[in-house]
Amino acid sequence: MAELAELRVRGRVVATHVDGAELDAVLAPRPHLHPVRTLGGRVVSDAVPADHRWHLGVGVGVQDVDGGNFWGGRTYVRGQGYTWRDDHGRIEHDGFDARDDGGFVERLRWVGAEGGVPLRERRTVCARSPADPGVDGWELELVTELTNATDRPVRLGSPATNGRTGAGYGGLFWRLPPATEPRVRAGDAVGEAAVHGLVAPWLAWTEHGPDPFTLALVATDAATAADPWFVRVAGYPGIGSQLAAEDPVRVPPGGTVRRGWRALVADGSLDRAAVSRWARAHRPEAVGVPYPPR
Repeated sequence: MAELAELRVRGRVVATHVDGAELDAVLAPRPHLHPVRTLGGRVVSDAVPADHRWHLGVGVGVQDVDGGNFWGGRTYVRGQGYTWRDDHGRIEHDGFDARDDGGFVERLRWVGAEGGVPLRERRTVCARSPADPGVDGWELELVTELTNATDRPVRLGSPATNGRTGAGYGGLFWRLPPATEPRVRAGDAVGEAAVHGLVAPWLAWTEHGPDPFTLALVATDAATAADPWFVRVAGYPGIGSQLAAEDPVRVPPGGTVRRGWRALVADGSLDRAAVSRWARAHRPEAVGVPYPPR
């Protein structure tokens, strides 16, 4: 896979952005961040894992875009379950509007199996040191703006909107590396069953094993904050937002859907108080630092 950009914090490479173009069509090839690392060098992402080869680091994917699979793998079909279909789209890098060591603004084309382009995307990604000097980590921000490129409404769905309750995955997704002693929480809720599907101000994944790390996520805007969290621990390690948790998102011609995260990527196992303090300072209404700098 071709490297498109590197993100650096304090002179260290903390994430690599690759195009994914050489991946098999059934994986819904798309640009993504991998590997993502802590400042101490711990890898906190995974790509093309054996259990779900279409999970690609940190990025954006949607399983149902007007019937096209831009997530990869089998498509969930109402009344049939997960089914292999020749319906996979691909997301193509279409250039940068800005790029430096701190981040980039990228243009992307969502190309369907038949060659049509239902969506165009503008993706803003940046990396910076956290405002809290007591945190040994860095911050990743990823914002996606999906614009309907057709003259008709475009429907963004998920397995949940097609009949599989609780499987509203799609939109922002982070595949984690194999876990040994993981713990996921959102506020007072602890564990996969309690956190999955919850609407909460923040989500934290902590690895307590021999090489510990912490990821904490908050939304960058009110729309993302209203989406339930998606969490998998037992089957595989992954976290994300549910863009279409129950109902499809319909995008009118020329309309845009925007979603975004801020993430704290830290070495060590941060406790609830530290994560909560960081999250309060990064709630959607808090003033962030734009990228590119103005």
